[in-house]
Amino acid sequence: MSETTYPEPALFLEGSWVAGEEQGPEVVDPASGTVLARTPGASGRQVDAAITAAARAFPTWAALPGKERGDVLRTAADHLAGTVDADAAVMTLEQGKTLTESRAEMLSIVELFRWFADQADGPTARVEPGSVPGGRVTVHHPAIGPAAILTPWNFPASLAARKLAAAFAVGCTAVVKPAPETPGSFLAVARALAAAGLPDGVLNVVNGDPVRISGELVDDPRIRVVSFTGSTPVGRQIGRRAAESLTRVTLELGGHAPVLVTSDVDVAAAARTLAATKYRNAGQVCIAPTRFLVEQPAYEEFVEHFVEHARGLRVGPGLEPGVDMGPLAVERRRRGVLDLLDRTVADGGELRCGGSALDGPGWFMAPTVVTNVPATAAAMNEEPFGPLAIINPYRTDDEAVAEANRLPFGLAAYVFSGSEQRAAALADRVEAGTVGVNTGVIVHRDSPLSGIKDSGYGSDGGLEGMHEFRAVKSISSLPTTTSSQEGTGHDRSDG
Repeated sequence: MSETTYPEPALFLEGSWVAGEEQGPEVVDPASGTVLARTPGASGRQVDAAITAAARAFPTWAALPGKERGDVLRTAADHLAGTVDADAAVMTLEQGKTLTESRAEMLSIVELFRWFADQADGPTARVEPGSVPGGRVTVHHPAIGPAAILTPWNFPASLAARKLAAAFAVGCTAVVKPAPETPGSFLAVARALAAAGLPDGVLNVVNGDPVRISGELVDDPRIRVVSFTGSTPVGRQIGRRAAESLTRVTLELGGHAPVLVTSDVDVAAAARTLAATKYRNAGQVCIAPTRFLVEQPAYEEFVEHFVEHARGLRVGPGLEPGVDMGPLAVERRRRGVLDLLDRTVADGGELRCGGSALDGPGWFMAPTVVTNVPATAAAMNEEPFGPLAIINPYRTDDEAVAEANRLPFGLAAYVFSGSEQRAAALADRVEAGTVGVNTGVIVHRDSPLSGIKDSGYGSDGGLEGMHEFRAVKSISSLPTTTSSQEGTGHDRSDG
């Protein structure tokens, strides 16, 4: 396959590639507006078949030794490592991010699969003495059952793969619903797992109408856990539906990440690092730094360096060499960011650079900076999810922390400071599940991404991410020869 060939997407049901029985939306190249393909639409019958396959495969997959499940993940990682360039080209075609970013995303899945493969054979039980003399309590953490994994288009392969690797490592089977705008990227992961010998039915991939299919998955009692990444409003709907069937749910939702920059930092270096982090994937990152709060003495210098970096970014098709930022992935996202910017400037924000769509085909937008933005302005309260940065000054750390914590979001935050003590104190006070101190890299293969407040609950990644796919089963026991002698006077609490 050449790097510009887009493969025809399909559904993956019980080990077979099949066409959708319904018609999904068109897949469009955001750099040109060209239609690449049409997403296969899974019918209700096909969604049911996917759930049935996952439920049927679960007992056998869960009973396998952890090492054997890990071996499948490790072999799949080897397959992905050999197809990185072709898979990255497909991702850039359908999502728009630069080829460098797409390649990094696919390589991150290789690392994720290998790390979770190592964890698959870890301990899953512990033994406690309990409260009865001579007895013991064994606390097991078995796989909870078939999982539904629902992910968006901004990281079309790695978001689902991160959840899937944790689920497979502990013994869950899965039905994955990628975004209909970007169906091809995750299918590369499915192909690698199939080539690695994953048993039929352990992985099933459906696509099409996201509202209907998500509802069918969440409502089905055979699905025992739902893991969703997406917007807060949709997360609320999924949480309510899952509650009806008492299905466990993990929600990684929207953010509006604050950044606290103290004046004792290397201002130029901090501005460069944060600008690069902000405009990664055209700002379409739920953990992207958004509200930059800079201590007054360093404010003007920080703005100068940040704006210089933003203006120097080369915007263009992601497949072209030397491009720093691609288009926004979907046309409605560009319209939304430009509308948010207009309202923010009308509310008193000062436009320092960018602020417009770029001429020509595709959904390109210039990297944008707005400064001195009132707290009541639109972009200070609504997640931009695009290449829009807000930079405001602050005078005291208390003032900065109050602004950082003002919004109901709590997914990510950043602190840049020349003082370790001050940085630690600020990081401790900021209300966020994931914090970066003097770094823009806050998602790792071996640690969790977690949100609080309106940014959701539960964890993706790390050992904590594996816990999301496990149940807890406590077995209290006495030796057979002494069980008849168990008394009733011991301290205990009956449920």
